[in-house]
Amino acid sequence: MSNLRFATRLNSFASNPASEWPDLKGKPTVLQMAARAAKVDGLTDLDLNYPDHVGEKPAELKRKLEDMGLAINGFAMRYYTNPAFKLGAFTHPDESVRREAIDLTKAGIDAAREAGSNLMTIWLGQDGFDYAFQADYDRMWQHEIDGIREVCEHDADCLISIEYKPNEPRSYSLMPDCATTLLAIKEAGCANLGVTLDFAHVLYADEQPAFAAAMIARHSRLLGVHLNDGYAKRDDGLMVGAVHSIQTIELLRQIRRDGYDGAIYFDTFPDMTGLDPVHECEVNIQTVKRMLKVVDRLEGDNRLGSAIDQQDAVTAQSIIQEAMLGDVA
Repeated sequence: MSNLRFATRLNSFASNPASEWPDLKGKPTVLQMAARAAKVDGLTDLDLNYPDHVGEKPAELKRKLEDMGLAINGFAMRYYTNPAFKLGAFTHPDESVRREAIDLTKAGIDAAREAGSNLMTIWLGQDGFDYAFQADYDRMWQHEIDGIREVCEHDADCLISIEYKPNEPRSYSLMPDCATTLLAIKEAGCANLGVTLDFAHVLYADEQPAFAAAMIARHSRLLGVHLNDGYAKRDDGLMVGAVHSIQTIELLRQIRRDGYDGAIYFDTFPDMTGLDPVHECEVNIQTVKRMLKVVDRLEGDNRLGSAIDQQDAVTAQSIIQEAMLGDVA
């Protein structure tokens, strides 16, 4: 994790708009939100939703963001342009709707490349089901794999990363957890395909984040890390380390060991309660930097490796608490 980069969710910077734009009528523009994000000390990158955030030529948008001191980490697909997508994007029962979703994704990939990025994140939250006897599961799965494979083959030099989530908006997502996502990646068989691990999604998939990261590194590759936190019941989007500090530190240790070199992206929701998004993002950056110092201390402590080798949970917890909180006086 050399040359550490920090990216963030652009829509977070629409939080409490009156404090930033007292005369604003309507919603802030992409460039207004970006200019606010540029105030964050330590922020290097933005992720942009497609097509929501790309209302002008991608290369021109890139130039304007660079003038603010920000790079584009990647694009993320959003399937909202057609109300029919609510019943599925790559898995809609109507072939013409599936084709529209796939073609929209290809256009997003092209736009990302024009903006100088080679990362497209696809979150297929609409692809799933809500009722028993609603879906032919085998057919729906095949549509999903075919769609993923087609968008991957559109540009072999663009990395396509699947962000999994147990549910929402559908009651059951076709990509609900790490294992199912890795199975889909194996079936699609595309070299430019990988996984985005979202901390809160992993929690409410009832997974241990570091274990999920280890399995991704073993069977595919980790292309994105979304840090946030929550209470493991939904996608809370809380600040980094607010609830699961130890698990976040373990994840950072794991991805460093596995050679992850992408940006750390903050998928938090200060806009849900009107928090100051600049301050919130700065604290997230500071938290990760502090946690990485804890990882450094742990990696330099031979006792931890010995405890893990013996699966000695008590000793390991003692060492971790010491690294986090200091020695007992």
